[in-house]
Amino acid sequence: MALKSTNPTKTKSWQLLQHHFEAIKDIHITEYFNQNPNRANDLTLKWEDFYVDFSKHRITKETLDLLLQLANEVDLKDAISKYYNGDVINETEGRAVLHTALRAPESAKIMVDGVNVIPEIYQVKNKIKAFTNQVVNGQLKGFTGKPFTDVVNIGIGGSDLGPAMVVEALSFYKNHLKTHFVSNVDGDHVNEVIKNLNPETTLFVVVSKTFTTQETLSNANTIRQWFLKSGKQSDVAKHFVAVSTNIEKVKEFGIDESNIFPMWNWVGGRFSLWSAVGLTISLAVGYDHFDGLLSGANKMDEHFKTQAFDKNLPVITALLSVWYNNFFNAESEAVIAYSQYLNQFATYLQQGIMESNGKSVDRSGIPINYQTGTIIWGEPGTNSQHAFFQLIHQGTKLIPAEFIGFAKSLHGNKDHQDKLMSNFLAQTEALMTGKSKNDVIDEGSSKHLVPFKVFEGNKPTTTILIDKLTPESLGKLIALYEHKIFVQGVIWNIFSYDQFGVELGKQLANTILSEINDSSVVNNHDTSTSNLLKHYKNLT
Repeated sequence: MALKSTNPTKTKSWQLLQHHFEAIKDIHITEYFNQNPNRANDLTLKWEDFYVDFSKHRITKETLDLLLQLANEVDLKDAISKYYNGDVINETEGRAVLHTALRAPESAKIMVDGVNVIPEIYQVKNKIKAFTNQVVNGQLKGFTGKPFTDVVNIGIGGSDLGPAMVVEALSFYKNHLKTHFVSNVDGDHVNEVIKNLNPETTLFVVVSKTFTTQETLSNANTIRQWFLKSGKQSDVAKHFVAVSTNIEKVKEFGIDESNIFPMWNWVGGRFSLWSAVGLTISLAVGYDHFDGLLSGANKMDEHFKTQAFDKNLPVITALLSVWYNNFFNAESEAVIAYSQYLNQFATYLQQGIMESNGKSVDRSGIPINYQTGTIIWGEPGTNSQHAFFQLIHQGTKLIPAEFIGFAKSLHGNKDHQDKLMSNFLAQTEALMTGKSKNDVIDEGSSKHLVPFKVFEGNKPTTTILIDKLTPESLGKLIALYEHKIFVQGVIWNIFSYDQFGVELGKQLANTILSEINDSSVVNNHDTSTSNLLKHYKNLT
């Protein structure tokens, strides 16, 4: 086994953490500030253009020391080394986990099965660069000789969520190409996207490792049929490119082999935006900005790999997550980005975190009797303040939150930015301090309203303040969360990089589809599913 299998709850540090938790669980965060005027400085990490404040957490120095001891007891250092060195840490699928290699410098040497993969990575990157430049500059044209105006990304899961999130996040840096994303097998979705497109000037990027994914291939075939109403089969090669490993299937579809961008099995789908899966990103913002994204991620990779754990951003954020998940029994975490550009960031993290760490057996295949993956959710501030913040402030659930903000706006409107960031700063203060009964009375509230206006406070938050939203800073931020996922998985003693849980539903969907298409086919189902299937067929 590449990664050691250690039940975290059996470690000495876990037992000490449990005793420590009982001792401090009811202490208000504000008391810690009263005891230590230097707390904010002590619990803030500054790295590059990141300023990360952990001081508004229900922790002490002893808490952090014990959490770091836990990381050492499960041998996190050894796991990180194997992660970067291409060991088969995705053991259930027999694969290395090397999305970090995709953003490594050309001088790096990373071995997989005895072969340095860096040269082939850069071969693909050069192909992405050349193709991007030809499309953006208008050298590559459609079947009627017109340059491309629109790009449609056809994929699902990691082949959609990552590129879609990044393209929106970097829309300030976009060029003239309009980008669209088709993912859901919902026919209304794909038809809504293509109804206003011109087939003469639209480029389609089909992203599917196996070129057999039902949703992606259904959408690709529907779009090809729409395209063929205007162009010939031979024109498909000028308008469709593929990111895939299944060359024969792609060629059967009508895509020219020279327009196939390869993938590798040591890159999981939800971590693949750094590969050719990011082709649409490169097309949308230009290759230089795409490369800046990779560069930022590589800087976070090096930080995670080399920095001591007590100064290591992914390690500290992961340990805090374990602290709340496993000791406070907080089942969810909110991610609140104070930038509309990051509108899809929480959605993107949902796949990354919940598909990775939603596991109930450990690395030895033994059922787990402790909590693993956290539920991730969120929306941009300040919109979210007018929605679910009520529950975080005064609800009965403890919901740790991570606040992400940028000091400088991109369009330079300081008035708006000051208002945005005043909310960003105020909310973490309000969540921590709350409002006491005496405060409410002093405000002049009538006696019967006092209990309704009291805020307990003591709600933990991490504040991530970044100078400016750039391709590089976004790359750092995404990589921070990728490594946080890894650390959580190591501590929880699970395999983070398989996703067998998504397969059963797909298998049953194919079974039911055969019954919908052929009334003579009858399979065994529970009575609820049988009744629903019958009712659906009657309606259609």
